[in-house]
Amino acid sequence: MSLKYALEGLFSTKYDVFSFGILLLEILSGKKNTGFYQSDSLKLLGYAWDLWKEGRGQELMEPVLEEETVPRQHINVGLLCVQESVDDRPSMSDIVSELGNESVCLSSPKQPAF
Repeated sequence: MSLKYALEGLFSTKYDVFSFGILLLEILSGKKNTGFYQSDSLKLLGYAWDLWKEGRGQELMEPVLEEETVPRQHINVGLLCVQESVDDRPSMSDIVSELGNESVCLSSPKQPAF
């Protein structure tokens, strides 16, 4: 459930995109978004963003998935989904296309909403 819906009762498909992005980052990292205390960031989302900004996005990956060579683009997609501005988030159909096609050129994510 998106935070906007829980707090304000507002609903949009872009809020579902945000929730999907959180879920994707949780799967890729093997960690929950809440209760994450590996860095100065309060949540997994902040930690993922800090690594991404520093060009160290692969360090987010669960070691088991690193062995499976999950593309770096999956982290990019997760971060695109959680961007601060709802208008900057991709649609679910774009996400499916991006996850299913490694040759798609993705835009760089902007700072997430945290």
